[in-house]
Amino acid sequence: MTSMLTGDAGSPAVALPPSMIERITLIMDLFERPHTRRTLEQVCRSTGLPRSTAYRILEQLVRLRWLDRTDIGYRLGSRALGLGGREIGHSTLRVAAAPVLQDLALRTELVVHLAVLDGPDIYYLDKVGGRSAVDVPSRVGGRVPAHCTALGKAMLAWVPPERVEAQLRGMLLRCTPRSIGEFGVLHRELNRIRGAHGLTFERGECFPGIGCVSMAVRNTDGPVGALSVVGTADAALERVAPLVAEAARTVADALYVESRRPAERPSVAS
Repeated sequence: MTSMLTGDAGSPAVALPPSMIERITLIMDLFERPHTRRTLEQVCRSTGLPRSTAYRILEQLVRLRWLDRTDIGYRLGSRALGLGGREIGHSTLRVAAAPVLQDLALRTELVVHLAVLDGPDIYYLDKVGGRSAVDVPSRVGGRVPAHCTALGKAMLAWVPPERVEAQLRGMLLRCTPRSIGEFGVLHRELNRIRGAHGLTFERGECFPGIGCVSMAVRNTDGPVGALSVVGTADAALERVAPLVAEAARTVADALYVESRRPAERPSVAS
């Protein structure tokens, strides 16, 4: 049986979907693009759902990682962005970053990674680097603990400090003896990264003998991804750090331009 929401005087009542799945679908349909944000008021106005109902569903979707809550509204969460092998939600980031990664790999002659933060891990979206890429034990679609990588720490540095331990689910697993294993040490490292304007170095913390320099790609909500240049643990990565910083800013600028484009809506047959 369909529920009815009483409208204002003189306006017809709005029929509410009878099932929870239909109500969830109403809400999720509002997030048509990866960077779309909606406030609670916008969700209520667009769906016709009562405020208490909409809030309850939104918070359940946040808890289950279908949505994220930000200071200025809700957006798609890591679980929603993960559908389709990460192709749907992360396609905008991958497309924006692709030419930048290729250019960075050519200029440095080193392996270049693109990754996103997903729970306590990073998820590799792309890897560029010609023949030398086989020497780095990473793969597109692979995961490693975020705190063990330059990519992960570059993004964690811009997560509110009080949320870092929850992001990592209260555990710091070691990949190598050089991995950070205490939250106090990690917080000091993240503070140092912020003081260095986001540039992050890592030597042998994730893979023995491998070093990285990374910087996050950020928007107004925080980190949306990160890119890194990878070499041996004793490589002079400081020399390529300015190129990494330039590349991260270029990708962020491209994402901003894309976010300002009006969304294409399918035509509705009459």
